[in-house]
Amino acid sequence: MLRRRFVQSTLAAATLGGSARLIAAAAGTPRLLLVFLRGGYDAASLLVPTSSFYREVRPNIAIASALPLNADWGLHPALASSVMPLVAKRQACFVPFAGTDDLTRSHFETQDSIELGQALIGQRNFGSGFLNRLAGVLKGDALKNDAIAFTDQLPLALRGDVNVANLSLKNDPKRADERLRPALMAMYAGHPLQGRVAESFEVRDEAARDIAMPASSAAAPASGAMASGPVGEMEAANRNAINAKGFELEARRIARLMRERYALGFVDVGGWDTHVGQGAATGYLASRFEELGRGLAGFADELGEAAWRNTVVVVLSEFGRTMRENGNRGTDHGHGSVHWVLGGGLAAASGPVAGEQQAVVAKTLFQNRDWPVLNEYRSVLSGLLARQFALSPAQIETVFPGARPRDLGLV
Repeated sequence: MLRRRFVQSTLAAATLGGSARLIAAAAGTPRLLLVFLRGGYDAASLLVPTSSFYREVRPNIAIASALPLNADWGLHPALASSVMPLVAKRQACFVPFAGTDDLTRSHFETQDSIELGQALIGQRNFGSGFLNRLAGVLKGDALKNDAIAFTDQLPLALRGDVNVANLSLKNDPKRADERLRPALMAMYAGHPLQGRVAESFEVRDEAARDIAMPASSAAAPASGAMASGPVGEMEAANRNAINAKGFELEARRIARLMRERYALGFVDVGGWDTHVGQGAATGYLASRFEELGRGLAGFADELGEAAWRNTVVVVLSEFGRTMRENGNRGTDHGHGSVHWVLGGGLAAASGPVAGEQQAVVAKTLFQNRDWPVLNEYRSVLSGLLARQFALSPAQIETVFPGARPRDLGLV
């Protein structure tokens, strides 16, 4: 048992998981990167309502200097130099009042629910994530197993019948102990898994070359300080995701690998559970937005114009947060959120804010505390993916069983 655990942990740390030979992807290949913000970020600080009610219920954390998007919404000023230029080029938009109908307000249950992409009612298969099902319907067509998670362990969204690679961004794959290669190859000599082990090292080496980058091109990753408060819960909500600090470097690495090899990607970013001291135009949350925005802009830049034109990035979180600030100048677990959609080929008519909307006033709050969910995530994503990958109704039903696709005209 100890030997088996050693081999499993060694392969997980030193190689890409699963059978995932790298195949070059053309610039015109449709691509999707899903960025999961673990912790439930405060969407009302990102997409800022212009209503007076917003300022009344947030006397200490309201954003007073939001960047105008339209008559109803502004954008957090921390994104002025990164995401706002993409908005100006019609390459970024936001879908407010978005999310799942799951009402548990539990980080773990809601994260799992979204990654599964299955109906809330009825039996659920925890071995089948919606991105894996998407890879399945594209297998042999747009994709040939070229889906990857930039995570320590394969996330729920990419678990399923299709073998998917995962690559930790926390460790440089070039630095894996090379003594493991001959030891493992000798251990598996003549074994049915000999070819799989050899291929895993080959993929690791190729991935290391693809993501290699001079250290001067972006800030080095660092561990960010979490806002004070219920630290145990806040850290657990991250599920070992990378922090937004240094995300630009990681995003550029992701872009290099996706540009050359992969068409489906997943990365999670932690540090969004802001119960205490989240700040306003400056402070903890503003810093996270600034770092995330630089990473997303860096991803677009590193991908290159040709590939970016055929790429969609979706940024989402398990839920939003309460409309009213709490006594610790933070916000608590909420319901409706804002999804970000970015890409070089977004439809010009979509505008900076899309989807069903309503006024942000006291009477429209869900349970007198949260944004409601008017744009259910399975409906929004199924409509988006149908366009991005030219999926048939039958294929969409496979990816999101029982969903009612809504085409918001985003691409």
